[in-house]
Amino acid sequence: MAHTAMSGNGTAADDPLQTAVWRLRSRACWADAAALIEPTTPAAALQRTELLVERCLYTEAGWEEAEDALRTAEALAHTDEERGAAACERGYLAYSATLHGVRDRADEARAALGRAAALIPPGSPRRALLDFRRGLIAENLGRSPQAARAAYRRAHAGALAQPDRLLLSFTWRHLAGLALRDGELAEARHGFAESLRIREELGYLVGTAPALVSLADTESEPEASRLREEARRLFRLLGGVPTWLARHLTPLPPTTRTATA
Repeated sequence: MAHTAMSGNGTAADDPLQTAVWRLRSRACWADAAALIEPTTPAAALQRTELLVERCLYTEAGWEEAEDALRTAEALAHTDEERGAAACERGYLAYSATLHGVRDRADEARAALGRAAALIPPGSPRRALLDFRRGLIAENLGRSPQAARAAYRRAHAGALAQPDRLLLSFTWRHLAGLALRDGELAEARHGFAESLRIREELGYLVGTAPALVSLADTESEPEASRLREEARRLFRLLGGVPTWLARHLTPLPPTTRTATA
């Protein structure tokens, strides 16, 4: 299973509202963060949608509220880029519902991300996130690691150029997951370590435990056990979020791994 969420850098020192939203979001308090945003403009409605979609991904709950927020964002979108951004969120929500087994919406996910690609200009800052999400569909719905790798690399280059450090943590992570699948242990370890480093620097607490588990899968003992124990501590601290991480935190090392969050 593979997830990501909004892009962003986790820093908004010049905007108290965005700083508060980031702090809540990074600590798995998506509903509280969304409550701070009044969806009266296209940008605000989209950000509220992004938060609630991310909550679905990490908690496997809140789908109806996310759909309602998305409809509001779609209604407020006026420009092609705003419509493209809303389509990107619709595609991502449909992908997430498919991935979690809520309902098979794979066709909707592909169609919405295709519409987003037609509306979002190649030079837009939103393009890197769109490329990343298309990589997720290629990897997890299309079972095409080669196409996924190409999309992740485009997203990685875009995240570096912006720069978007949080998105970069996801591209490092998923490229590392493909490397591990191919038996490239050193490359995988480097990518997972970079992802973890960025998330710790940003204070993205909800994404740190998954990063620790992935890095542990490339380490030998006793380091692997130390990393997994730290992941368990964070998992308990956040009340069992991300929900899907629980199966990766069993006492025995997993026999296989899939990139998550």
